[in-house]
Amino acid sequence: MSLVSSHTHALSINPATGEQIGAYPYQSEAEQDAALSRAAAGFAQWKRQSIAERASRLNALAQALRDNSEAMARMISLEMGKPLPQARGEIEKCAQLCLWYAEHGPAMLAPEATLVENDKARIEYRPLGPLLAVMPWNFPIWQVLRGAVPALLAGNTYVLKHAPNVMGSAYLLLDAMQRAGFPEGVFELLNVTPDGVSSAIADRRIAAVTLTGSVRAGIAIGAQAGAALKKCVLELGGSDPFIVLNDADLDQAVKAAVIGRYQNTGQVCAAAKRLIIEQGVVAEFTRKFVEATRALVMGDPLASDTYIGPMARFDLRDELHQQVQATLAEGATLLLGGDKVEGAGNYYQPTVLANVTEQMTAFKQELFGPVAAIISARDAQHALELANDSEFGLTATIFTQDLERARQMTDELETGGVFINGYSASDPRVTFGGVKKSGFGRELSHFGVREFCNAQTVWLDRR
Repeated sequence: MSLVSSHTHALSINPATGEQIGAYPYQSEAEQDAALSRAAAGFAQWKRQSIAERASRLNALAQALRDNSEAMARMISLEMGKPLPQARGEIEKCAQLCLWYAEHGPAMLAPEATLVENDKARIEYRPLGPLLAVMPWNFPIWQVLRGAVPALLAGNTYVLKHAPNVMGSAYLLLDAMQRAGFPEGVFELLNVTPDGVSSAIADRRIAAVTLTGSVRAGIAIGAQAGAALKKCVLELGGSDPFIVLNDADLDQAVKAAVIGRYQNTGQVCAAAKRLIIEQGVVAEFTRKFVEATRALVMGDPLASDTYIGPMARFDLRDELHQQVQATLAEGATLLLGGDKVEGAGNYYQPTVLANVTEQMTAFKQELFGPVAAIISARDAQHALELANDSEFGLTATIFTQDLERARQMTDELETGGVFINGYSASDPRVTFGGVKKSGFGRELSHFGVREFCNAQTVWLDRR
């Protein structure tokens, strides 16, 4: 039983035990107004800082993250169930992100030449202003910083509205930003209800909006941003195809598929959700995949050998189980798992569904949890057709030893990213984002730096 109401507080519930571990009172309208005023005032100063000074703050943030890595990783594990080694990896990845942008980002903001004669015109990148970021719980620090770091380097300020169940992680990140020496107002934290989010989007002090979340949330946030004539970036869900052709190295494909499907307990937007296997190897792949999945250790996320932790929210486990049951009723074969784990924790058995077809729930909907759907393809062309038969388009994977054929297949895949002989991942060196109902806009690489910039034309002495 919660000690306080979820109507007045953001509640942090340990999904491994079901116990409440934190309650954070929602901010009043006056407190939200003050936060937005600080972000606006901070922008007026921050945009005038040199890019080199902004980069130095990113270097300092990398150090602050590393200095507080264990506390932050433990908070992630307690709040949303990520196994502790994976949580530590998330913090280190964030530190490396900061260092990479501090080194390479400034060049991405340099004035850009045009084809105007005598070099009289150029494009200069100016920050837009305070950004409102509505972020999810599945990567409580990485999801925030992969958008915030390039935006801050460009001179924007950042107002974070984090998921209610990871507010402890959000406050630790705020502390790290302060330790790194970011001025007041450059990174602000909102703890508000959906009504507070709506009023922030409409507020004249917010220049643009970014969301990582569900399609339903994307529709709502996108509509509100559009009504306010504000740019938005939406990174929504995915039902990513993981294609394995007959000539693939099956051992490598299976290893990548297991990681790609079950890391973070399957709660990854760009996870390998639909395993599309060419029929010549589907039987052998399936046998090896089930064997490898069965070997995964499920348990306490704080234990060193745990790979599968609890799902982050109890309502999402219920939804996942309904999707599994629906798929089985539609004719799929259950090879492993398929049920909730009894007890106080929010665990779901690592699950493998075989003989999944295009008409089934597990094919059509996103499964955000430890459930894999295996689909047989007649040939490479059929695999492409199955991959594109989705309302989502985030990433795709192809395993084959014929790299030329894989390269040709990428031309046909309707996704924001394609990964050949490796599972999908986000990396600051390459852009990340989707098409179709996976959203629009891009994060990371130079796209992430410029996404929330005014690309301003400066034409000198135009006579």
